[in-house]
Amino acid sequence: MMRVAELFRAVAHVPAVLLLSALSLPAPAPAAEMEHAGRPVGVDLDSLFSLTTHRGTHLSMADLRGRPFVVLFGYTHCPEFCPAALADLSRHLERLGADGNRLAVLFVTIDPERDTAKSLASYLESFDPRIVGLTGSARDVATVAATFGAKYERRSTQGASYSVDHSYLMFLVDKYGLLARRVGYDEPELLASSSARLLAQ
Repeated sequence: MMRVAELFRAVAHVPAVLLLSALSLPAPAPAAEMEHAGRPVGVDLDSLFSLTTHRGTHLSMADLRGRPFVVLFGYTHCPEFCPAALADLSRHLERLGADGNRLAVLFVTIDPERDTAKSLASYLESFDPRIVGLTGSARDVATVAATFGAKYERRSTQGASYSVDHSYLMFLVDKYGLLARRVGYDEPELLASSSARLLAQ
């Protein structure tokens, strides 16, 4: 399993725009264009609590109550984007210091067929231990993705070596449970400034 430092060296030389062009899904619109007139919006978070963490427990409302959090969708077989995003988040949590304990980070698999709690636990060993992996039934995962407006589609390939195209966005939710911002995987500065505002609430 690659460690965080190795992941950064692996992707640092690849421009984000070239990586995005390799996928059939369109590149996400800039985060500023995706705001709801600058106002947080309510989302139904109940579907999150149907998912199982990489530790084998169910996510509970108590885990998130009064805390801002980040949700991103991906999968353990993702070749570049997901490990790079998780590495960015690991660095971000480290830079926050003690405040990093107040920002929850949820990594929801969009490949529950392969991503069991056990495989997520192994995968997340390469990243900050505060990041929580989530899996569940295909239906439950689809419901959570629809809640946030995340898109994903399995590519038709033979055998078990399929890939899954997905939107490269992090969803920032404030401590009141309102969706406050969407941030691209390749926008670490915007992630830092946006999460700082949420932590200051």
